[in-house]
Amino acid sequence: MSYLSELRAEVGSRPLLLSAVALLVVNEGKLLLQKRTDNNLWGLPGGYMEPGETPEQSAARELFEETSLRPASPDDLVLLGVVAGEESFYRYPNGDEVYIVSIVYLVKRTTGSLEIRDDEGSALAYMPLGDLPDTTLMMPPNLPILARFLDTLRQSA
Repeated sequence: MSYLSELRAEVGSRPLLLSAVALLVVNEGKLLLQKRTDNNLWGLPGGYMEPGETPEQSAARELFEETSLRPASPDDLVLLGVVAGEESFYRYPNGDEVYIVSIVYLVKRTTGSLEIRDDEGSALAYMPLGDLPDTTLMMPPNLPILARFLDTLRQSA
């Protein structure tokens, strides 16, 4: 049983404050997105940290579990910031509620072949940064992350 499953057994669907990693994998002006199986929305690869993990360990684990990719080197995992607060609240289709503290990484280079490794995703796709899915088709807690990332790109251009 996972850490989150153990917590849910104790508290039910009540809101939890959870640490997570979100990964911005950019390749030739395209962003890697994962179509989720629980809500059929597009989102960033990533997920909740496990007890004892560093954020970097969690980022590498989640990237591999969801995409079969690994950071090419430790230097290819670049901390961009932390996103949290009301904008990070989410209610899953099963009713579970969370406030997510997302530790956001840019993944500059990867190794491996892109493929789905777990049952969390039904598709993986690199999408042009200027032509991402409509916000209604995106995982709500990822929206503030994407907005900040795209603003940063616009400001540096």
